[in-house]
Amino acid sequence: MARNEEQPAGQARQRIDKWLFFARLRKSRSLAAKSVEAGDVSINGQKIRQPSHIVHPGDVVLISLDRHDMVVKVLHSGERRGPYEEARLLYSDMTPPPPPREERSLFEQATRERGAGRPTKRERRETDRLHGFPGDDED
Repeated sequence: MARNEEQPAGQARQRIDKWLFFARLRKSRSLAAKSVEAGDVSINGQKIRQPSHIVHPGDVVLISLDRHDMVVKVLHSGERRGPYEEARLLYSDMTPPPPPREERSLFEQATRERGAGRPTKRERRETDRLHGFPGDDED
């Protein structure tokens, strides 16, 4: 059975730039078109460069966003740019979880090896005393 016969013609397929906009994966349709033209979007493993490329339900879309890549499976085509809850029904998120980061406490991140980096005020005063420079505490 052809794809057009499975669902009504208006819902079976849609331009990728419109779908990205309706699914709230891009803020505007023009930004969606620019990201497609820049090669930031792949459909079923093939990079596309035409915003008019047709996306069908069941297609897997990989989109490179600002800070990470997102893999989604198209479930439905959109009719309008609605609220997030409505847009979330257009796709299934298949993005793999990020690799675990090394957990360190804030205190561990703020410490440094003695002698590494810029000296503290206390270390600078101790160095000045060793070199015999007049300091603030000498009157």
